[in-house]
Amino acid sequence: MNFARDVVDGAPPGRPAIVAITRAGERLELSFGEVAESSARLAGTLSAIGVGRGDVVMTLVGNRPEWVLALVACFRLGAVALPCTEQLRAADLRLRLAAARPALIVADERNGDQLTGAAPDCPVLTVPDPALFATEKAPAAELDSDDPCLIVFTSGTAGEPKGVVHAQRYLAGQALQAEHWLAPRANELVWCTAASGWSKSARNAFIAPWARGATAFLHDARFDPAQRLELVRRERVNVLCMAPTEYRVMAKRVELGPCPDLRGAVAAGEALNPEVLYAWRTATGLEIRDGYGQTETGQLTGMSPGEAARPGSMGRALPGIGLEVSDGELVVDPRTVPTFFSHYLAEPDGPDQATTSGHWHTGDRVHCDDDGYFYFEGRGDDIIISAGYRIGPFEVESALVAHPAVAEAAVVGAPDDERGAIVRAVVVLRGGHTPSDALASELQAHVRQQTAPYKYPRIVDFADALPKTASGKVRRALLRANN
Repeated sequence: MNFARDVVDGAPPGRPAIVAITRAGERLELSFGEVAESSARLAGTLSAIGVGRGDVVMTLVGNRPEWVLALVACFRLGAVALPCTEQLRAADLRLRLAAARPALIVADERNGDQLTGAAPDCPVLTVPDPALFATEKAPAAELDSDDPCLIVFTSGTAGEPKGVVHAQRYLAGQALQAEHWLAPRANELVWCTAASGWSKSARNAFIAPWARGATAFLHDARFDPAQRLELVRRERVNVLCMAPTEYRVMAKRVELGPCPDLRGAVAAGEALNPEVLYAWRTATGLEIRDGYGQTETGQLTGMSPGEAARPGSMGRALPGIGLEVSDGELVVDPRTVPTFFSHYLAEPDGPDQATTSGHWHTGDRVHCDDDGYFYFEGRGDDIIISAGYRIGPFEVESALVAHPAVAEAAVVGAPDDERGAIVRAVVVLRGGHTPSDALASELQAHVRQQTAPYKYPRIVDFADALPKTASGKVRRALLRANN
């Protein structure tokens, strides 16, 4: 198998592969024939430098065509791609360099200072540079499904990030979620907004769309809600894949309305609040179809195309994937997951959470209804047990962000002598609202009206921002440490 040969070279050469908007606003289009040609020449450049099968190539490039071409070049050679987000600082890069020991780095020139601070001991190729594309094209290597192809670091919400190594089967395995969740049609335009370097970006920026014959849309810029909506309409995006936070911010800050060409909208990366679903459905007529997966597993669940979204649900298991709920935890049969990872960088002998029964313990608390729909409750260490009640932070956070004064909220447990723990909410207010005891009381009353009274936050703190990982996930461990 070889993704570059089978998917890129095998596509009709005139079919559009990439539509990109640069940071300067320039619009670029590349066909599959152009991607095949350029990536094969870049693979030739890498090969001439000495990069071969199994060597790690780190990329530090934004959402621009060169990032995609670099990954496809790696896939062609059988090199192992390590995409990194541009938000990483020198210390973050040093951690990845020490763990992965890349043979080469492909970096955007605008990231030179951080990369220099990380002091890599391997060659660095700079983007943009026409010299990257050698005159000699490299042939596609014959690869085994177990050969490594990709390293993605976890977000590190509760500790240091870990390097997750995926095998070649991960690329072909994206066909499952591409058909049953993302679900683009041939020649449609798909925009996965995740920054290069994150798990969702690695699979949905171009791999899953191309598996369906669709076109990938790239925008090399920071998130601006008004600009995001304008581009969806102007570029006639058909399928949109965003983080729940992005959907939430757009619903709060811009005037949503019909997007005539937008046919599908999916979300993953964190739980999707029901009020965001309602806002998008009311304004656009679209259901946001939530889904769930981990960096280690790839996509596991999703709301299927054409079915009404169930508020708060992350959908059902994708066809053929074995999931169960054991003592409130989502547990996976890895033998049924085509995108299940090979190993962690530091642990080459295999996954360290696989039990003797061969199951993967996700560490996520969920429940499942009679129809097989899963509902996220929180990480195992995020569940709050107060006076015997089990309280998932997500349901309290959903109630809080439904209040018009609240932009964001995170909920953790705080120690309490009588109850063992009580609910503490850290709230970021929208513009025009000021922290006060009166507002805290109003928010407490609002939660009691929205959900079971025992779940309301007995402590309400206000903050200018929530502590987050570079991928945008709330670092609840830091909030708990500040109790």
